[in-house]
This record gives sequence, structure tokens and C-alpha cells, in this order.
Amino acid sequence: MAQPDMTAAGDNPRRLFVYNGGFWFKPRLKRILELSGWQLALGLPGPGDRIGIWGASPTAWRGRIIAGRRGAGVVTVEDAFLRSVLPGRAKGHLARRGPMGLLIDTDGLHFDPARPSRLEMLVASPEAAGLSDAARDGIDRLRRLDMSKYNSHRHDADLPKAGYVLVIDQTCGDASLMGADRSRFLEMLHAARDKHPGARIVVRTHPETSAGLRAGHLTAGDLRPDEQFCDGPVSPWRLIDNADAVYAVSSQLGYEALLAGHRPVLFGQPFYAGWGLSDDRAPLPETRRGMATREALFAASHLIAPAWYDPCRDRLTDFNGAVDQLEAETRAYRQDRDGHLAYGMRLWKRPSIARVFGNGRGVRFTDKSSGDVTLSWAGKAEPVPQAIRVEDGFLRSRGLGAALVPALSLVADDLGIYYDPTRESRLERLIAEGPPPEGERRAHDLIWAIRAAGLSKYNLSGTAPDLPRRMGKPVILVPGQVEDDASIRLGAGKERSNLALLERARAENPEAVIVYKPHPDVEAGLRPGIIPQAELSRLADDVALNADPIALLDKVDEVWTITSTLGFEALLRDVPVTVLGAPFYAGWGLTRDLGNIPARRQARPNIAALAYACLIAYPRYHDPASGLPCPVEVTMERLLEPQANPEGPFLRILAKAQGALAGYSWIWRR
Repeated sequence: MAQPDMTAAGDNPRRLFVYNGGFWFKPRLKRILELSGWQLALGLPGPGDRIGIWGASPTAWRGRIIAGRRGAGVVTVEDAFLRSVLPGRAKGHLARRGPMGLLIDTDGLHFDPARPSRLEMLVASPEAAGLSDAARDGIDRLRRLDMSKYNSHRHDADLPKAGYVLVIDQTCGDASLMGADRSRFLEMLHAARDKHPGARIVVRTHPETSAGLRAGHLTAGDLRPDEQFCDGPVSPWRLIDNADAVYAVSSQLGYEALLAGHRPVLFGQPFYAGWGLSDDRAPLPETRRGMATREALFAASHLIAPAWYDPCRDRLTDFNGAVDQLEAETRAYRQDRDGHLAYGMRLWKRPSIARVFGNGRGVRFTDKSSGDVTLSWAGKAEPVPQAIRVEDGFLRSRGLGAALVPALSLVADDLGIYYDPTRESRLERLIAEGPPPEGERRAHDLIWAIRAAGLSKYNLSGTAPDLPRRMGKPVILVPGQVEDDASIRLGAGKERSNLALLERARAENPEAVIVYKPHPDVEAGLRPGIIPQAELSRLADDVALNADPIALLDKVDEVWTITSTLGFEALLRDVPVTVLGAPFYAGWGLTRDLGNIPARRQARPNIAALAYACLIAYPRYHDPASGLPCPVEVTMERLLEPQANPEGPFLRILAKAQGALAGYSWIWRR
């Protein structure tokens, strides 16, 4: 969903004096503060000014001393609880992206129990109490997406066998420990052993310790022979779910254990202690916090307190907007982390493929099929069985692929490919699974936005012709296709050409008004599929040349097609569709199917559920403005911008040349 513009806080910025270089040299940190209404400044603060410090960092003392001398208030800044794919100390361009949100606190510091923080006060507020349903949905969404503060874990990583006591280590010098040292962690380890004699102890190391970036408190020498470290890239939520008990000092993993239903044993005083939801071994004064629900804690920590940032739109957003963006980045990283060897990619596509799939160790290209290939263009004549198959998505660009316009969306299918009904695809599984609880609402909103904007796969400009009408007779749109297209080769039925399609439509609808719309690539002379003029005159009442296909859908009563994506776009607009082949959207109870549909398509989704699978869950989207993976809604907005899909002079010249040399397509179709 497109999030509301939340930049109003920055209309009258307040000066924030900072004495830590990170505020100045980390662009995203500075930008979130600006959008939140703070103007960074150097020098000495005056009346009404504030001093900004980064949590309890080693440089925080500078700001506190000056604040004391000048009588200025202090604003503490910390990462929000959903930060990024990789830890900030990791190497590479992904780590340099910065946080997805900040906790900006004018009252205290959420992990410092010396005084109440804004987060602590929000937990007990009516605002948090009123967000119980949204908080419950938010917790469920993070667990379902397997998202935490950092998100570089692997789904296939080995987990300890279920039924253990989880002891959570932290990095030395972690500011949230508030002075707790190695002795506190040893005390916690001994307490876990005493409370659970004979139980397996699993010590979870911090991701930064596992990556060799910072030391932890517990070492191999502290463990008994039957105890183990867990330092692999495992899912935090799955690790928690498999535990019988959880011990922590102040770790966020301890908080997530609480959200997952555990009653963690705490040896520190983190913000989530003292609410009656944990076993506190270093308790706060009884009158300090009181009772709270898990939902109130989450509402405060994730829904209200953070300033969430949308890096594609460069504005503040809300929790779900931040999750949408981080989900896109995490999904891309998990598929790309080990790098790719790509086969079957045409020369002109390689730069964009490298950008879209470069969210890890990068992309290399080869002209030879081998067992090392991990990406393969799906339409390549020589398939690579183990490779992820790549194809254009359903909201592709403003312009044709055959005209060398780069795609803003691509699908990357690890099972098959959507247009090949001879084998199961990842899209089929997504349709069969159905959308998550929030997915259908999101898909409904997306459908209406697409309809209102008049978007389609290629978003070509064109005319909206007046169509012939006969009293009481239906108007049927028959979209032509590229006859050597893979969807025809693999998914067509008895009719395998545009002429055969048109003949079948006329034979079964002799009184209807039939409008034939040539495929844009065929119309441009770039691909095969032309119907002779004499046959067109015999079978069609009108030929919609250079017509806007979406405008046509608004004027017809039905669509007949073999496998065209225009059939899917018709379904989004409540136009009945008859198919002669087995396209990806057929066989689910939403179309009239005259072709041979795979028996495995047994699910009966509504159109929103189908749209969720096809437009949200299946494709990968890339934002050309920010260079980041992005949600579908960002791509939709980009397609409405006049400068969408800048091709560069080389591709513009090559596209014009290929139109003149259409008979020699092998030159650019390598």
C-alpha cells in the first residue's frame, strides 16, 4: 500500500546540536531526523534547543556534559526494532543502507532504567491499549515473514533439536547492558542449569559475534560437554519456538520470546521487564511499571514510538510500510546472498539483471550451461534444471521488452515458470496457499489503484477507439499474441495461432461484435503473428491498431484469448474471460476454460487472492530511483512518472535499429 505522506513534522524543524560524526556522515540517519522535525546543528545550543546523542554510545558523554552546562534538553536516538537486512557493522553496500527506523526520545533512553523513557510511558498509554488488534496482527506478520531486527538468517540453517533451554548471549560493550558484564552472563547460565537440571542448554550467540565483528561474553570453555553454542544464521523466531525456556539479560531476542508467548527469565532491566510478563531476577521497584499486555508492549515499541522510513519514497511511513520495504529487501537478499551465475541473459538485459539480482555477492554471466548456473532466462531453448528461472513480471515497464525497455519487475521461480502449465510453478503454489490475513485487503487496494491509474504490463500509450455496436450483441475483445512466445509453445491448446484464435472466437460467437487487438510487438514488426488483411476483414468487425488495451477493456463485454496476459488484466477489471489455452490465471474458477487445464489447480481463490499471488508475492520489484528492492506499490508509482524506464542513448539507438532489422532478430536476441 502507498503510505500517507508523513513529512509534516519537518515543516518547522527544531535545532538539534550533535557532537557525534555519525549523525553527519550517515545519510539515512540524518534524513530520518530531518523528516521527524530536527535540523542538525553545530556549535552551542541556545534557549529551546536540544542536544542529540546516540543512545549510550562512547561519545554520548560529550552531549550530556554540554547539555548540563547549557541547561539544554537531551534527545536520545537509537535504531528501531526492525533495523535492516545486515548488522550495521557488517561490510558491503547492504550494511551501509542504514536503519529502517529510529527511536527518537525526548524523555529518556528505552534501555536505561534510571528514568522512564517515552517508550515506557507509551506502554501504559490509552493509545497503546487501543491498538491491540493492530499489534496482534503486527506480531503475527513478523513471525510469518520471519523478520527480526537483522534478517540475514537462512531458512535452511540447522536448528538445535527442539526441547532445549535457550540462554541468550550479547556482545561485549552492548549499551543496553547498562554495565552488566561477563559475571552476569555466567550467573544466568548457572541459574538456567539449576532451574532445569538435566535439560539441554543452548547458548545463542549474537549475529555480530558470529560474524566476527564483536566478542561475546560466554565462551566454549564455559559450556559443559552436553551443552552447545548456536552461532549459525538461524531464524530467531524458529529458535524461540523450539525452546522450552528462555534466559536473557536485555537482548531483543528475549523480547521476541516474550512476544511469542514465553515468560523469559531476565537478568537485566530492559524496557520489556517489569510488566508482569517476565521472570525478573533484577526487578525494578514494584511501583515503577505495573501490568501490561504483550499487545500494548508491541504497540508502543513497533507501532507508535519509532520514526519509520520509506527509502524509496524518501518519506516517513508507518510500521506496515516499513515491513513492506524490509520484506522486499530481505526476500531479495535471501535469494541473492551467495551471488549468481546467470545463463541465457541477452546482452542488453545484463546490466539491469546485475542490478536487480545484485543483493549479495553479485551476478556473473556465462554463455554456457553448467551445473554452476543459478539464474536462467526462462525462455531459453536450453533449460538449466537447477537454476532459478527468470522472466518479466506482470507490471513490467512503460514500453516493450522487444523495444529493449528494461523491466521494473521480474519473477524468479525456483520450481518452474508461470507460463508453463506442464509443470508446477512457484506461482501455482502461492495461489493454492492463499494470501496472509492482511494480503487480501492489500490486494484489493492494489487492484483499485491499478484500475484508477489505467496501468497494465507494458503501459503503452495509444488511442481509445470508438467500437462498433449491434443492438443486444456482445462486444468481444480478441488480443493477438506473439506466435513463437513460450506461453503459446507450452500453454496453447488446439488453437496455436492468432488466426486460429480469431476463427474459434467467430465460430462460437457468430452474432457478436469482435474486436481484434494485435500484440504490440507484432504490430511494431518485431515478432511473428500477423494475420493477413483478408482474413481480418472476414473474421473481425474492427481491428484496434495502436490502441490502448486498458481503454479497450472498459468498452468490451468479454475477452477471448489463448494465454495472453491481457486476460489477467481483464479479470482485474471484472471483464469475463474465455481461454483456449492454460495461462497462469486459468483453472482457478475465475475464467471460462476451453483448454486443457492441469488437474493440480484445485484452489478457488477470489480475484484479490489471485492478484496477491501474481502481483505481490510472486514478482520481485526494483526501484530505479533508489536502486533498492521495493514493494509493488512503489513500482506502480514509478510507472506513473513521466521519466519511468529511462533507457539511455545506446538502448534507444539499438531499439530503432532492431525495428529496421526485424528479420535479423538473432543479432539482439542472443
